[in-house]
Amino acid sequence: MQVSVRDNNVDQALRALKKKLQREGVFREMKLKQHFEKPSVKKAREKAEAVRRARKLARKKAQREGLV
Repeated sequence: MQVSVRDNNVDQALRALKKKLQREGVFREMKLKQHFEKPSVKKAREKAEAVRRARKLARKKAQREGLV
């Protein structure tokens, strides 16, 4: 991952880097790896996340179709 610093503005480059890391899910992954997670708990969490993503996608799709 690379962020360019323009006009010696390091604060702006740091903000851009943090935003990219957030989008990639690096912070969430680091938080999850702080403690051991049992395989059964991990499987349940991942399944719940998948259900949440599917519902969100369906909700957005329905909203788009409703507006058209």
